[in-house]
Amino acid sequence: MKILITGSKGQLGNELQGIIKSGVAEIGKVSDFIKESEVISLDIDKLDITDLGQVVNKITDLKPDVVINCAAATNVDWCESNENFAFKVNSLGPRNLAIACEKISAKLVHISTDYVFSGEGDKPLKEYDLTAPCSVYGKTKLLGENYVRKFSTKYFIVRTAWLYGYVGSNFVYTMRKLAKERNIITVVNDQKGNPTNANDLAYHILKLIPTEEFGLYHCTGKGECTWYDFANMIIRLSQEECEVKPCISEEYKTKARRPKHSSLDNMMFRNTVGDEMRGWQEALKSFIYKLDK
Repeated sequence: MKILITGSKGQLGNELQGIIKSGVAEIGKVSDFIKESEVISLDIDKLDITDLGQVVNKITDLKPDVVINCAAATNVDWCESNENFAFKVNSLGPRNLAIACEKISAKLVHISTDYVFSGEGDKPLKEYDLTAPCSVYGKTKLLGENYVRKFSTKYFIVRTAWLYGYVGSNFVYTMRKLAKERNIITVVNDQKGNPTNANDLAYHILKLIPTEEFGLYHCTGKGECTWYDFANMIIRLSQEECEVKPCISEEYKTKARRPKHSSLDNMMFRNTVGDEMRGWQEALKSFIYKLDK
């Protein structure tokens, strides 16, 4: 099997490549079918997913069996001020990949987000729950999902949340950096979600792609917490002396509105190929242990 990964230098793309090469994720082994796959890793320097002609030419030339789209504009506040760019990457990019994949009958895995929801409820959200994004980032990501549905017949849309991995920037790295610079950190305590280890997410994507279980999936770490809870656990596991203080969203001004409660329920995985996602505390502990080893 030939697997093409877009956005390959990001934290999820990095994990996918590492797991395929070694055949092992932190959760367990992947199939020999996956381990023996040929991987084509493309980032913005080799493929601009916003250019339809370039995408169609590249995909039809390389003829992958599966395309995993990890490319996205993910800086939520930046997207609020750069709507056209966010639209091109998060909406037109997936559309272009879907059109190209359909031409060669390739499968498409598209990574999406919990930000497609309003966050107004108080229960973990299932795949059938109604979307209502409250930011440019969320709106452009939702349109990207809709384009994938419209132009591809062999798709897996995988929504995740609060992702962290070994490369790039993420909340874990930010908190650890701040803890070394400050005695006190203030973090919002009224937004709930699911911290997700990129290694666990990559493992589940690789479980999906040999199958015909097409559709929409949620894939996040098990259990929910607030950003304040998440930060506290990071600082404690990192053995830093910094104090974490809670605040409410109104005290922490951002350009983009965040969903208050966007915890996801991995119902589709649970009822198809199986949900093996670790609890968020366990996965975070493993991540920080590897960082400090």
